[in-house]
Amino acid sequence: MGRYRSRSRDRDRRRRSRSRSRSRSPRDRRNWGSSGGRDRGGGRNSRGQPGANLRKPRWDLSRLEPFKKDFYVPHEAVQNRDLRIVEQYRSEKEITLKGKNIPNPVFTFEETGFPDYVLKEIKRQGFTEPTSIQAQGWPIALSGRDMVGIASTGSGKTLSYILPAIVHINSQPKLGRKDGPIALVLAPTRELAQQIQQVADDFGHSSGIRNTCLYGGAPKGAQARDLDGGVEIVIATPGRLLDFLESGRTNLKRCTYLVLDEADRMLDMGFEPQIRKIIEQIRPDRQTLMWSATWPKEVKNLAEDFLKDYAQINVGSLQLAANHNILQIIDVCQDYEKENKLSTLLKEIMAESENKTIVFIETKRRVDEITRKMKRDGWPAVCIHGDKTQQERDWVLQDFRSGKAPILVATDVAARGLDVEDVKFVINFDYPSCSEDYVHRIGRTGRRQKTGTKRSESGDQSEAVRARR
Repeated sequence: MGRYRSRSRDRDRRRRSRSRSRSRSPRDRRNWGSSGGRDRGGGRNSRGQPGANLRKPRWDLSRLEPFKKDFYVPHEAVQNRDLRIVEQYRSEKEITLKGKNIPNPVFTFEETGFPDYVLKEIKRQGFTEPTSIQAQGWPIALSGRDMVGIASTGSGKTLSYILPAIVHINSQPKLGRKDGPIALVLAPTRELAQQIQQVADDFGHSSGIRNTCLYGGAPKGAQARDLDGGVEIVIATPGRLLDFLESGRTNLKRCTYLVLDEADRMLDMGFEPQIRKIIEQIRPDRQTLMWSATWPKEVKNLAEDFLKDYAQINVGSLQLAANHNILQIIDVCQDYEKENKLSTLLKEIMAESENKTIVFIETKRRVDEITRKMKRDGWPAVCIHGDKTQQERDWVLQDFRSGKAPILVATDVAARGLDVEDVKFVINFDYPSCSEDYVHRIGRTGRRQKTGTKRSESGDQSEAVRARR
């Protein structure tokens, strides 16, 4: 029995409760990233690690209610398309594939086979054609297969899994009392989770699909009320979801569609134990989709452990992800500890014979402030950001390249495209806001097969990347 029906009253109530939750959340930002308090993604169990008291279910597939996950009927144009045209499209879009029996990409929205209510919303939103990851990803996701998508931020990956999720949900029996979600999306940060929720709102409202967003740094009350009312989609950071699972406020017994978004960043932030604990709570015959900007061995190992016969799509180059000259070190710290940690770190770095260093900071004001403090403490530092003139930028980069000032403090935008061969260290004083920035920051060191050192500090986490010698 399908569940395609309208719930506008529930949707309005949910939006009001989310608004109350969001309006109060900024005051708790200072608690993110503490080793003994909240992490950036959610709360920490007072009795130890999040989810420590959750028991691993003993799944018996013979007793589980069957569910449908293969909805893809290839469009005639897709099925009959000349293989040379398909290969040319993949080449032009920089799409590479791994796996067996991967369907052809779709070239238009009409070729996807999405229901009319989905196509109408796509048209209303003003989209003209699928992005590369959507064109190749939708046929795989709609087929019910596990998949890995490697693509940068801004590639359209959110729609790549949200639209198949909507089709999947509308083909399942409706939720009963005390049922948990049908679809679960795990994300590393509150900001990303809220962005995903907006997409779920936009495309789920026509069929009455309800959702909620669970994240740390906000009161639990409104989130708990959403869960009590029943939601088909839960978008969550790992720590807060484990809090609700452990308290019995929700469960994942009905979950048959799992998404791990920005998997590389979640692992960078130390969420692997929480992710594994969560996946244990989901039936093993689920459909799993993993998305990442990079493909390090940790992400690959996670995919090998939890995905079955998966198809892998790569859009663009994996060069930065495959750079084995870069060693990444993560150190969790409180926000107020960052400056002292930075000072200690600089003492170690400046003792090296090759010590050219870039320090990334989120805001222009903070860049100026930290640079002034560095100079006052005797460090040879210069800085660049968006308010600097081209003349000032040239002067700063000249001093940095020559080694006269081996410490460069910069914002992401100012340093994008910066090419200095012998950078040995990169410090993330503030953790980047997206995986793409993270990859670009790492790419400042270990360039052209050379080795180097990258180190980062953040209120969320102190993360260091040190080049191997």
